[in-house]
Amino acid sequence: MRFPIGARRLPPGVEVDPRDRVLAHAGTADDEGHDNGHVVATDRALYLPGGTRLPWYLIDRGEWDEAGLRLLTTDGARHVLRVPEPGRLPDVVRERVTWSILVSRHVTLPGRGGVRLVARRVPDQEQPAWEFVFDEGLDPDDPGLRALAEQALESLRRSYGI
Repeated sequence: MRFPIGARRLPPGVEVDPRDRVLAHAGTADDEGHDNGHVVATDRALYLPGGTRLPWYLIDRGEWDEAGLRLLTTDGARHVLRVPEPGRLPDVVRERVTWSILVSRHVTLPGRGGVRLVARRVPDQEQPAWEFVFDEGLDPDDPGLRALAEQALESLRRSYGI
């Protein structure tokens, strides 16, 4: 995906990690429509107003509608941003979140529901980060459930060679 040269020019006062390459950005607004900072997408992370930096591998999903962006992170945190004129930002967010996912497979656990096993690319690391996303109603702290998920993960890792 090619991005316009202008996407790299940030508004005054907006800073990103110098290792990050800016791909797109847009202004955000509060509920009354007043300027509320900027959201910036780089090759390595999404920057939210107020200085929050979310590496792509920590974003489980981003959803867009006419009001703006709703993010869900892998730890369950939710972020809602009003983005009146998103420009290329929706395309970039979709592409980068998708890029971060190497494997996403739902596995049924014996008699207990299931778990989604997700491997994500982590910048500057050779090995992916794996996460368990248990079906609703399952206790992720249940040791028996965790053991079944770990067994499923080992089988999946062997089959993918990761």
